[in-house]
Amino acid sequence: QVTFPIRVFFLLGVEILIVTNAAGGLNPHFQVGDIMFIRDHISTFGLGGQNPLRGPNDERFGVRFPCMSDAYEQDLLGLAMESAQELGFLNFIREGVYCLLPGPCYETIAECRLLQALGADAVGMSTVPEVIVARHCGLRVLGISLITNKVVTSYNSQEKANHEEVLRVSVVGAEALQKLVTHLLGKLGEST
Repeated sequence: QVTFPIRVFFLLGVEILIVTNAAGGLNPHFQVGDIMFIRDHISTFGLGGQNPLRGPNDERFGVRFPCMSDAYEQDLLGLAMESAQELGFLNFIREGVYCLLPGPCYETIAECRLLQALGADAVGMSTVPEVIVARHCGLRVLGISLITNKVVTSYNSQEKANHEEVLRVSVVGAEALQKLVTHLLGKLGEST
């Protein structure tokens, strides 16, 4: 269901998809409020045999076995970095690997440690199915995560994932994210 709108976008002629999400920071160098440009992703759905492209392939949307090694386009990432620099945002811009865990519960300490070992920098509950379908359709994709919390990786920690805190940081971070995307859209308009 979450991927249906992506196919509609494609049929309407959309060529670029910018996806945003709230994510927990796995990378110990990330801070709450940082914005991470997604370079790649890990789909735990895919590791478990679930994929939004399972079932019969509709050739109108793409080939049966689309490549995902270039899911996030480097040219768009470069333009996003230029926008961040021009806005003076580079001090809180990061790049990294996003990992999808399905939720709705937050991740366990053991899961966070595993994801760090796998090279994930941020974890969230969305985005990856939409990106897979977008790339299947041939859309160019830019992914952006707002780091809304630091994940808990110590059994001795008193901190816990807190949905109210995630929402609070999302509201605060939304302003910078909106400025960034608006500036980027201007650059995209100039380049077409």
